[in-house]
Amino acid sequence: MKHSTGYVMRRFLLFFVIIVITGLFSARSFENKSQFLTADSLQVLEPKDYYGEETELINTIISRYHYSKVNLNDSLSEVIFARYFDALDHNKSYFLAKDIKEFEKYKDRFDDLLLKGELKPAYEIFEIYRERANTRLDYVLAILKKGFDFTLDEYYETDRENAEWSANSEEANEIWRKKVKNDALSLKLAGKEWDSVVETLTKRYESYRRAINQYDSEDVFQLFLNSYTEVVDPHTNYFSPLTSDNFKINMSLSLEGIGAQLRNEDEYTTVVDIVPGGPANKSGLLHRNDKIIGVAQGEDGEMIDVIGWRVTDVVQLIRGDKGTTVRLLILAADDVNSVQKEIKLIRDKVKLEEQAAKKKILEIKEDGVSYKIGVIDIPAFYSDFEAMQKGDKNYKSTTRDVRKILEELKTEKVDGIIIDLRNNGGGSLNEAIDLTGLLIKSGPVVQVKNSDGSIQVGDDRDKEIVYDGPLAVLINRFSASASEIFSGAIQDYNRGVIVGEQSYGKGTVQNLIDLNKFLPKSEDKLGQVKVTIAKYYRVNGGSTQNLGVIPDILYPTTVDPQEVGESSEKSALPWDQISATGYQPLNNIKEFFPLLKEKHKQRIKNNSEFDYLLDDLAATKKRREQKLVSLNEDTRRKEMEKDEEEKFQRENERRKVKGIKLLEKGEKVEETSAPDDLYLDETGRILANFIAASVG
Repeated sequence: MKHSTGYVMRRFLLFFVIIVITGLFSARSFENKSQFLTADSLQVLEPKDYYGEETELINTIISRYHYSKVNLNDSLSEVIFARYFDALDHNKSYFLAKDIKEFEKYKDRFDDLLLKGELKPAYEIFEIYRERANTRLDYVLAILKKGFDFTLDEYYETDRENAEWSANSEEANEIWRKKVKNDALSLKLAGKEWDSVVETLTKRYESYRRAINQYDSEDVFQLFLNSYTEVVDPHTNYFSPLTSDNFKINMSLSLEGIGAQLRNEDEYTTVVDIVPGGPANKSGLLHRNDKIIGVAQGEDGEMIDVIGWRVTDVVQLIRGDKGTTVRLLILAADDVNSVQKEIKLIRDKVKLEEQAAKKKILEIKEDGVSYKIGVIDIPAFYSDFEAMQKGDKNYKSTTRDVRKILEELKTEKVDGIIIDLRNNGGGSLNEAIDLTGLLIKSGPVVQVKNSDGSIQVGDDRDKEIVYDGPLAVLINRFSASASEIFSGAIQDYNRGVIVGEQSYGKGTVQNLIDLNKFLPKSEDKLGQVKVTIAKYYRVNGGSTQNLGVIPDILYPTTVDPQEVGESSEKSALPWDQISATGYQPLNNIKEFFPLLKEKHKQRIKNNSEFDYLLDDLAATKKRREQKLVSLNEDTRRKEMEKDEEEKFQRENERRKVKGIKLLEKGEKVEETSAPDDLYLDETGRILANFIAASVG
């Protein structure tokens, strides 16, 4: 099932904040939770008395401080209206068409209501959502006991984002019948007996009910406020007091767990990112967008089905003491027919030094010539501000670590250097500026335009160049913010070749504002609002916002910029341009790009590993685009067997080319037999071509 990052952000705020798997509670505390609330025991939720004043305060902050100076009006009201329903029911599984029609009276009134701090309509809508959800779940639990006929040729639609709302309860029930049948068939194909299937799904849907029925007034307020703020731009968000407190606690804890970031996506707990240096990263067993559907403790603990759980509850099960084992049942990313797989991870503390820049050497032979290429992997732009403020002369920072590595690589007499920024989501702006300064003599690195129109320039004032040799920078779609500032500056100065995928396009600056500071005498605890206050621009005047950095040499990718990245956000601030700064580009390396591109094209054309990679990318893209899944057991089983056979044959083709022992029929492909890092190797060869051409 594919979703834009805009959808992801909405779901993330629907279930509080993205949680780094450090956890906030122990697994034992989960065991003491009360049973879920039933529909009959629910109280009608209403806004708290002070929410109106808090809403008016948020309006004032956004109108005064937001970069775009957005004002609420009828046009914006319609977008807020649509986004709120989308946040509640993205897959159009609960609300009926008559519900939407009934609430359309608010479609062009949300602007007026927000300005007055009138929130009751938002709570009315939520009450209907909760009522419809409980009705659907009553139906689900009833039909589950009857069983299904898996010989029928029918299909379940996995993505209903663009579908019509159900005309009546019968249509809604049919959608859920197929959903439940699909869930049941998936478990059946995984080898579960029918009694176990019923037990698992009953617990799962009861968890759905519990998650929905546990919403309180504060949750609804946060959900609705974010339907408003994210229409202004995707990085302007409201955090309730509980969300703010949890975030502070989370950030103060040592990173002890599996080292992954999670979110709720529909009923699934999905991996947002893998923390560099953590157990998940080191194991290579867990990846972005994988779905965690079960959690077990130790070597033989019972596997608990966590589909439908809140991410905070899943966190409670996953976190634990350093050195202990947690087993996860996962579904591979972007595969509706994915077979569940169990992986085992040893919990550990994610240490700062393990997220620090690291080096290695690539030995490459290109066109008959041997090259020694240094690689510097930079997972984030970090700086230990606390240690620096205490006067620690050995405090860690990206620039200090990379400076040391550059000196070492020069001593080792490398022919060129690759800066690997793949999956680097950013960090310290000052570190991006200072790191650029190690590679250029001096000059501007980035421009920052504030909401008042003023422009500040971030300069490298140090005329020392630590490394002036051949350079390449490797980026991908998940290289963002500070990574884009660095790679954009290297590109503008003609300092190195940029290769990889178009970057994320996060070119805005946010400020977190504590609302309690505006109402210090209030007895009520208010939340926080994160507001976009500025935009980044390259020294050539172009913004990194929305567009990102486009490499000089592009690599194949499964990531569609319209689905992942800033450009996938409907409310993202646009790309624009301001005047260039007075920077002085270095030698014109662009004259070598046609040659580098041609050699790259020929190389991947004649490289069987790239053929396999392109086949894998095409297959992944095809699976992502698949919206209908068969509910016929025989058909599904054949599809699974076909997928497994294709993987088996492809792996043996790779092994044959490499001279590795072929797999026997039925033998599983080990993770360690995956192909080498083709993109890093190819970047080394591109750099080798550049060295040869520039010297020649």
